[in-house]
Amino acid sequence: MKAIIYRENGGPEVLELVERDLPAPAPGEVRVRVAVSGVNPTDWKSRDGANGPKAFPEVTPHLDAGGTIDAVGEGVDPGRVGERVWLFMAAAGRPTGTAAEYTVVPAERAVPLPDGAGFDVAASLGVPALTAHRALTVAEGGPDRLRPGALDGKVVLAAGGAGAVGHAVIQLARWAGATVISTISGPEKARLATAAGAHHVVNYREGDPAAEIRALAPDGVDIVAEVALGANLALDLAVLRTRGTIATYANDGGKPVELDVRQNMTLNTRFQFLVLYTVGPEALAAGAEDVSAAVRDGALPVGEAHGLPLHRYPLDRTADAHRAVAEGAVGKVVVDVAS
Repeated sequence: MKAIIYRENGGPEVLELVERDLPAPAPGEVRVRVAVSGVNPTDWKSRDGANGPKAFPEVTPHLDAGGTIDAVGEGVDPGRVGERVWLFMAAAGRPTGTAAEYTVVPAERAVPLPDGAGFDVAASLGVPALTAHRALTVAEGGPDRLRPGALDGKVVLAAGGAGAVGHAVIQLARWAGATVISTISGPEKARLATAAGAHHVVNYREGDPAAEIRALAPDGVDIVAEVALGANLALDLAVLRTRGTIATYANDGGKPVELDVRQNMTLNTRFQFLVLYTVGPEALAAGAEDVSAAVRDGALPVGEAHGLPLHRYPLDRTADAHRAVAEGAVGKVVVDVAS
């Protein structure tokens, strides 16, 4: 089979297209014929060493994908052969991710893909959707699971709603009944966030965004899903309700985070930092179940018309796909693995 590998940390040039033997699933694993592999920022950061040195002599990157189970290991229901699935955390703690024609994963990381959803949707779930789910289920007094009505009466602020995680935050929050506000930086990103389902968009570079958000949510925002905490903290605190939650999954731009302790004591602010690698198996399993339910309801579509343009690359151009993500491509970068 064809696979992308790297043997050393470094830039996209360390990625190689190679031939490898077809892997056999171990007990508790499934083998998946990959159709579409999703690329996330954590993939290129792991490759270049930003997430720490590689743990294996040879690594096939990528956490997410859509594909079809074609073999199962001991202890796995053989009836799963032929099942269409979406994969998450495929390369977490393992040397073999989804940038290959076939990959093996623990059976629980291959989630049945609801009828009617294509492999583009499948490859776009994983990191973005599970991160969004976690951000929306950590608030004091809020739900720990998502379903229609779970966020009724709540206001969610999706920072950077044109990004892959922000897009998933908008879609999942709206599916669960929240009023969704998204901050954006210009008209094109406003169009994408609106297409994703945001009820309101606010340009944080113009006018008085805090006043504009407060006008939309006079009692304040319940949950902020934050992608750039250092840059956006002052705005977040200006619009957060008392006992509100800021769930942060990145600090784009790298601006240092400085906290006014008294201000946050007065607000009783809850800060939830999150990364999927250490969120725990229970949270991942709950997120996978709820995300699949949202997909089944048609709540997580992708593509230009739904606010998440797709940027496609063939397997032999995976290095270019990594460059696109690292350079801030707006939308979702995917690698077409199956011919």
